[in-house]
Amino acid sequence: MTDLRLVPAALAAWTAAVVAVGARPAPVLVAACVCAVLAATVAAAGAARRAVPGSWGQAVLVVACVAAVLVSSGVQLAARAAGGLEELAEDGATVRVTATVRSAVEPRLNPWTGAADRHEVRVEALEVTARGVTAPATGPLVVAGPGDGWDELAYGARVEVVGQLAADGDRTFVRTDAAPRVLAEPSAPLRGVRAMREGILDVTTGLSPQARGLVPGVAVGDTSRLEPELDEAMRTTSLTHVTAVSGGHFAVVVATVAALCVALRAPRVVRVLVTAAAMVGFVALVHPEPSVLRAAAMGAVGLVGALLGRPSRAVAALAGAVVVLLVLDPWLARSYGFVLSVAATAGLALGTAPIARRLAPWCGRTAAHVVAVPVAAQVACAPVVVLLDPSVSLYAVPANLVAAPALGPATVLGVLATLLAPVWPAAATAVAAVAGACTWWLAAVARLFAGLPAARVPWPGGVGGLLLLAAASVVVLAVLLRSRRLAALGERREVRRGGRDPLQGTVESLTASLRRWRRRGAGARTPSAPGGRPRPRSRQPARVLRAAVLVVLLVVAVGMLVRPAALRGGAVPDDWAVVACDVGQGDALVLRSGPVSAVVVDVGPDGPAADRCLDDLGVRRVDLLVLSHFHADHVGGLEEVLEGRAVDRALVTATRDPAEQTGRALGLLEVAGVRVDVARPGDAATAGSGEDAVRWEVLQAGPAADGGEGGANDASVVLLAEVRGADVVALGDLEDAGQDALVDELARRGTGPVDVVKMAHHGSRTQSSALAAALSPTVALVSSGENTYGHPTDHALDLYRGAGAAVLRTDTCGTVALVVREGTLSAAGCGDTARP
Repeated sequence: MTDLRLVPAALAAWTAAVVAVGARPAPVLVAACVCAVLAATVAAAGAARRAVPGSWGQAVLVVACVAAVLVSSGVQLAARAAGGLEELAEDGATVRVTATVRSAVEPRLNPWTGAADRHEVRVEALEVTARGVTAPATGPLVVAGPGDGWDELAYGARVEVVGQLAADGDRTFVRTDAAPRVLAEPSAPLRGVRAMREGILDVTTGLSPQARGLVPGVAVGDTSRLEPELDEAMRTTSLTHVTAVSGGHFAVVVATVAALCVALRAPRVVRVLVTAAAMVGFVALVHPEPSVLRAAAMGAVGLVGALLGRPSRAVAALAGAVVVLLVLDPWLARSYGFVLSVAATAGLALGTAPIARRLAPWCGRTAAHVVAVPVAAQVACAPVVVLLDPSVSLYAVPANLVAAPALGPATVLGVLATLLAPVWPAAATAVAAVAGACTWWLAAVARLFAGLPAARVPWPGGVGGLLLLAAASVVVLAVLLRSRRLAALGERREVRRGGRDPLQGTVESLTASLRRWRRRGAGARTPSAPGGRPRPRSRQPARVLRAAVLVVLLVVAVGMLVRPAALRGGAVPDDWAVVACDVGQGDALVLRSGPVSAVVVDVGPDGPAADRCLDDLGVRRVDLLVLSHFHADHVGGLEEVLEGRAVDRALVTATRDPAEQTGRALGLLEVAGVRVDVARPGDAATAGSGEDAVRWEVLQAGPAADGGEGGANDASVVLLAEVRGADVVALGDLEDAGQDALVDELARRGTGPVDVVKMAHHGSRTQSSALAAALSPTVALVSSGENTYGHPTDHALDLYRGAGAAVLRTDTCGTVALVVREGTLSAAGCGDTARP
């Protein structure tokens, strides 16, 4: 029976942590004192009344865990507040920070040039100097900026950085113009870890592209060389855990060490000590990410139980690990990585056995368990993933099922190559090559399933989407697990098979066949059954093969049938009028001008995102392509868009900055034979015909009259368009001067209010309250994705909400579609709204 006694305490502690880390220190500490007193009172009352230990003990445990989390949260919040980082971030102060590096440096694309010349690294603050005052400080910061020298930042090094503080939700950024200066190198053990991490990169340099990216990824979580196309395929098929160094990797490594100890017949104490050392070493090697910490804490609980001769159960160990980690770091409660890790482990612990029991009569116990593992993990994690990406991976379970055999060997061999790299590079290279053969299978599986029809289908985003998918999953599992009819059919099938495991029978049959072939090679006769007749050949392998083929064909057929409904009748309705495509951190706005044609404003960053969005919308011709300005997050996807359809005309800004992106974009348009015109204020025309015709006009193009400091951003082409009676304004990336100039132009023309506004610069803090008031849109669209700039800012969102707009964001909603029905503007999907 599953031990759930620690689950209420873990859930209560988690809830307390989520609330506490967003509060002030004083009330959190007061609540901690109240909980401590309450726990003592309940314990005393239970002892006095000699109550049943289970009920009263459970209550004491829950309240005590909450108190521990609140005490830890309050103390850490007070320490962070003492340094003043929060107040300085709110003011956007320029600071000098001394800190310790707490992550590997991650490259980031420059949204202006498209090059990966920006970097990001997490640090723990030690001291801050601001406004002439130096004070101790504590708390996590994210340092982001351009330049060289970032590769010299080793995990554990003490550094100094000068930059501007900025708050973005729960994260605080230091935006700098140069790499932090190293004050002190990390300790000797951490230098050894760095040598191993750099070594695995060196020994995989000569391998195939997939191996160069995946072997370091599965070994230590380094995805710096992972091909973007392969990375996207792994996201599509829910295989990102392969390079995320999840608890699964931790379990594989620790299980391998434990198995070696058992094989060597080491005593229990020795096994525990060696396994514990392996756990600590692996945590140091991959860096203490949330999923690794969860797995390490759970493993530590299990090791203590093994040392005491009382092995812990999975759910109890997980709950205990959650409480311990939340006491140490309450901010883990708001970490998606930690949530996904715990959800996956809980799903495996609670769901694998019942799902396997129900599947066993149909495919045997072994195959049932193999299938149940990815099903349980996907059911537990998919609702959480919807918060990050509002879509569902249709082939996640079969992809993970097929990839599973290669993941364990790839992980073990990758880690072994990492350990050997600093001391024996030749051997490490050979081991890494074998690991690369395993990762080839992982890459092939990801690409195969990502290429199938409807590999990823839209799903409502936000909390509503999470609850909807969770409810649907629970209903389906309840029907499958509690259906008496299915149970009866399974029991009858089990009786007919005589309880024999088909997979085990297949293995035995293949083994017998191999023995017969060997006998024949030696001149022996095929064994006969009693009576002299040849033994009948097992039909089990053929049955299994036929079943596998039928499953694959069924999956492909279902995908082909689901694709049109999912893309055309789901999140994006057939009568869409305006669509903000989810292209990540960039812009791509589509205005319908015909059944298969559209006006497109910007094409997003480099990659196929904008092209896929247009494909999903059925756009085969672009009547007008507007490139608001030449920054990479607006023109990067041009090549794919041009290859996928005909483009009649392009309208571009006169400001050719940056030069590299300008040359690339104009060159692609020339090769494609597209007519290119420089936009000028007052330019106007009609695109398309009939009821879908789009009447458009350029409101502003080129830098503001006073010059300003917005550069290419203020040179953005600002477009006013009428789509099915709805007025739409696309603001490009206008900064202060550009927005102020537009306010004057709108006042001169008497334009406003409008129906839809594509908010300027991805919802940056630079927003004009006068412009928001002049436009007073019904809907404000914000196109943004993962970024280090804090886009969209609360200031921008609140400003347009205050102007009466319903704000829809692609980073939380995915692709957003607007429709106009009987004169009413409505949003399909996330944040549905309807306005006349």
